[in-house]
Amino acid sequence: MTAEKASQPIAGYRTTLTLLVLAYTLSMCDRMILSILFPDIKAEFGLSDTQLGLLGGISFALFYATMGLPIARLSDQYSRKWIIIASLIIFSLMTAFSGLAAGFISLLLFRIGVGIGEAGVNPASHSILADYFPPRRRALAMATLMLGGSFGMMLGFMGGGLIAETYGWRIAMVSVGVPGLLLAVGMARLLREPVRGAFETETPPPPPPILTTAAHMWANPAMRHLIAGSTVAGLMSYGLTQWLPTFFIRTHDLSQSQTGMMMAGVFGILGAIGALLAGKWFDRLSIRGFQYGLWMLALIPFVSIPFFIMGLFANNLTTAMLLFIIPGLIGNCFLGPTIAMVQTLSPVHMRAVSSAIKMLCINLIGLGMGPLLVGVLSDLLSPRYGEDALSVALAYFTLVGLWGSLHFWLCGRALAQQQTLLKGST
Repeated sequence: MTAEKASQPIAGYRTTLTLLVLAYTLSMCDRMILSILFPDIKAEFGLSDTQLGLLGGISFALFYATMGLPIARLSDQYSRKWIIIASLIIFSLMTAFSGLAAGFISLLLFRIGVGIGEAGVNPASHSILADYFPPRRRALAMATLMLGGSFGMMLGFMGGGLIAETYGWRIAMVSVGVPGLLLAVGMARLLREPVRGAFETETPPPPPPILTTAAHMWANPAMRHLIAGSTVAGLMSYGLTQWLPTFFIRTHDLSQSQTGMMMAGVFGILGAIGALLAGKWFDRLSIRGFQYGLWMLALIPFVSIPFFIMGLFANNLTTAMLLFIIPGLIGNCFLGPTIAMVQTLSPVHMRAVSSAIKMLCINLIGLGMGPLLVGVLSDLLSPRYGEDALSVALAYFTLVGLWGSLHFWLCGRALAQQQTLLKGST
């Protein structure tokens, strides 16, 4: 491969990226719609905030995270395209079936099914994109893929809120599940699988056992801190995002459709803009050295947390929304760059499993524990703070973001020490 070709994406990358963004959009929509439906589900089934936290967190995340590892191992060996398509069909069906739930237990089981289905989408997608894009253009590519998270959030919040308000939460579940089946048909015709290791000089060996990949990741200090920082950032992000719709409904007396519009605008649209800007800026900083991008990520919580806490305790909705603009813009900037760095730091034959290990940590701890911890904290604070308990719980919970900053800074320091090696490999 010539130097010029080595710096350019492979032909067909736009179609592939578009399809993968759509798949991630639907997976995030199916994941996040539950949060806008919390009040209806709580009222119908008589659930506590802790039980809602279980539905929105650990029930999904436990199986999503653990199933991701064996599926990612298959992605390093077999067709990533068909693994994504099969996953898309499964989680779409399980979301639609959630609208038939008879109670807490059956809904819990369907959410587990959604988690199992979604487990195959991200690791295989990350691996495919790493073979379409050269190392120093991957952060923007991964950030573009992460737009699916913002689009899915908007679709789940806006569509879910409007449909639930008009037809009920059950129809809302069915409505967001069906489009995934149509996308699966389109992907079968249009998605093209690239050659593995297209931007590497040597033919990759067969993928090793999962524990070998985990040991390889652990042996790299930069990778250790990258995973730790991503996990803590995910813990805060998922904990806050799952409960913010309920916060708006309880504190500012908004309807579900109004809440969906607010969440889509501030945390969906602004989040998408922030993710793209972060990916572009990270790629530019990477020209000087990957460590500078990580140090940029380390600064973000120090900027966003004060605005977020002030927004939680604002006296009126207008002030709250203005204060939430900065957190909405930069709150999820870590996603694209950290995914790209995992792919860059991993050998070709370990990429899908490395991505799955990262997602295991983020989803098992972040998505699994974040909503649950906020729900438990809200229940514990209720006797003292009453209706304000959720606001106080969310404010306390934001502080974990500072812990993530420490790991991103340490990751950058480790990358600075490894920079000569990284330049030689790319």
